[in-house]
Amino acid sequence: MADNAPEFDCSDIDQHLGKVMESSPMREAFSNTDIRRWVHAMHFANLVHFDRHFAAESRWGKLVAPQSFPIVMDDGHGTAPSCVGCIPDSHLLFGGDEFWHYGPRIFAGDTISNERIPFDYAVKDTGFGPTCFQRGDNYYRNQNGELISKQRSTAIRYLAAAGGDTVNTEEFDEPEWTDEEMDEFDKRRFAWVQMMHDLGHKERWWDDVNVGDDLPERLFGPHTVSSFATEWRSYLFAVWGTLDRRELDLAALGFTEEMAGHENDPVMELINPFLTDGAYYGPSRGHQFAKYARKIGMPRAYGYGASMGAWVTDYLAGWAGEHGMVVHSTANYRGPALSGDVTIQTAEVVDKMVDEDGRNLIQVRHVMKNQKGTTMCNGFAEIELPKKG
Repeated sequence: MADNAPEFDCSDIDQHLGKVMESSPMREAFSNTDIRRWVHAMHFANLVHFDRHFAAESRWGKLVAPQSFPIVMDDGHGTAPSCVGCIPDSHLLFGGDEFWHYGPRIFAGDTISNERIPFDYAVKDTGFGPTCFQRGDNYYRNQNGELISKQRSTAIRYLAAAGGDTVNTEEFDEPEWTDEEMDEFDKRRFAWVQMMHDLGHKERWWDDVNVGDDLPERLFGPHTVSSFATEWRSYLFAVWGTLDRRELDLAALGFTEEMAGHENDPVMELINPFLTDGAYYGPSRGHQFAKYARKIGMPRAYGYGASMGAWVTDYLAGWAGEHGMVVHSTANYRGPALSGDVTIQTAEVVDKMVDEDGRNLIQVRHVMKNQKGTTMCNGFAEIELPKKG
């Protein structure tokens, strides 16, 4: 580190570890439109989540939210407990998520609360120089107190100066796709949707899955600023007046002036709500504007880490069908979804087991890449499937 570089001090995090932090409760219950908006934004064309006629014939008899849905209510995409304590002159990127799912599902009329507890952190040297890998836990419960899922989120925090210094200038321009390439993307995108149509309300049997099997490819994109904005708008906190917002001082966390601002500020929302919208001001605006993306190390507009976590869950749940369930997954974020790129998901069955609770599980190794073969995300997951007889 240069002699004139600011000190990388993470010691303020210590006072927050293990302590429940303030949250931002929902003001109204979820509606079916909230569920539809979410799956639309996440590119998850599973009829049971948006078509009332198909859902009426399902095991639930009505529209049901996907397993990825709980984070919709959170004011920080689940990363709030992994972003506590001041690290002066720092930026933040999502580093990954681990999810445990416990069974209860979400329907219109439900409300969700989130108990958030900072977990731990470690400092390592990376391409950004000294880097803090900070983790925090989110416990999502419904109005009956039932635990729906637990999310352990990882944030990557590093000195602001390192972001602009490491940006890849060769990635400034978006790829240009021919009409023929776009037609091919359409066919590959629909092939995965057709897989869900073919399964319909039937079971995907544990007995019929073998180690070494490949899950069908899922492709979506090309991503655009419009698609990123659609993702952003599908979270409740991105809409004025939806949460009883907690007080949040982004500058006190060490964010630089240009990346702090009034995002999620409950006082400013009542005065000038335009300033509270993270799509335009604050630490999230790098997702929409290349100028700010480059300041934190991204070459152009880029997608949300929380969306990538949802893509993983939705990919696996869509394959499992309505009688299956993702019970656990890890997702390590290795690279962003950049504007102009496409995302391609694949997975391989690597194990098959019955756990101590008698659940019939398969384990998969999943990978998310862009059109260049660059790994965006990878990890493992366990999926419960029904057994014949």
